[in-house]
Amino acid sequence: MKKALVLGASGGMGYAIVEELVERGIEVTAFARTKDKLEQLYRNRDKVQIVAGDVFDQEDLIHAASGMDVIFHAINIPYSEWYEKQPNLMRNVVQAAESANCKLAIVDNIYAYGRGNGSKVNEMYPKNPHTKKGKIRVELGNIAFQANIPVLIAHFPDFYGPNAANAMLTYTFDKVIQNKKAMFVGNQQNAREYIYTPDGAKAIVELSLHDKAYGQSWNIPAAGVISGEKVINIVRSHLQYQKSVSTVTKGMIRFLGIFDKQMREVVEMLYLTEDPVVLDGAKYEREIGPLPATPYEEGIKRTLDHMVKKS
Repeated sequence: MKKALVLGASGGMGYAIVEELVERGIEVTAFARTKDKLEQLYRNRDKVQIVAGDVFDQEDLIHAASGMDVIFHAINIPYSEWYEKQPNLMRNVVQAAESANCKLAIVDNIYAYGRGNGSKVNEMYPKNPHTKKGKIRVELGNIAFQANIPVLIAHFPDFYGPNAANAMLTYTFDKVIQNKKAMFVGNQQNAREYIYTPDGAKAIVELSLHDKAYGQSWNIPAAGVISGEKVINIVRSHLQYQKSVSTVTKGMIRFLGIFDKQMREVVEMLYLTEDPVVLDGAKYEREIGPLPATPYEEGIKRTLDHMVKKS
């Protein structure tokens, strides 16, 4: 791979993928909707070309994809737009990759797996989700694998890391950085996975370099599981934070949803805080190699330091 296009380059995982590609000496086109955000992240950055465009404009995508070896699809759109826009978005991305005759690597979540079953979930686990968003993710995977170019899909748990603005942990960290009372989404005693975005980027970029990785889905787990209590303890220790951290319950989000359509869409996904999906990465380790796995304490401290620096 000599040239890559990263769609959603201003988001948390998109940013990490750009960083990983540049670290490997690959020329990157960083594509996102807002030019100002791209310039803040990549202005004067070697090997990074900034392209602002609309992923729903086929001409914008096809132009950006021209001459690329791999497209990384890391675009995130608001939940309230999923039903209307996600299938069209995936079709646009696939068509752009087909027009460039290049490979496509897709950043996906764990929604298609539905509820966790208490054991680690491997790639053979049935994708029979009970949520509307999970069913959309299954539909998007079907669209992708019908493409006439090589496609791989990487399933990740929730993100945290530099510039991961919309992540659940970032919701907590933001208030901590401001030294305000913070809130944590879900039961603080439940242990679940959160992947450090630079680890996720290393894994999907490595996958993209292996021809055998295409035509398949891959699970990319985090560095084990961690409870909200332990996350908060790390935060307190690192920043000497002493204010209380309350719990955001399903009832609270359901109430806020009366006034906010985005919050209405969050409610159905809270099962992930109750019956979490924990990914099995054995296939990756067997076929590709060791999984990147930054310990939570180290990853959380790096994320907080990055946020403090930006604040």
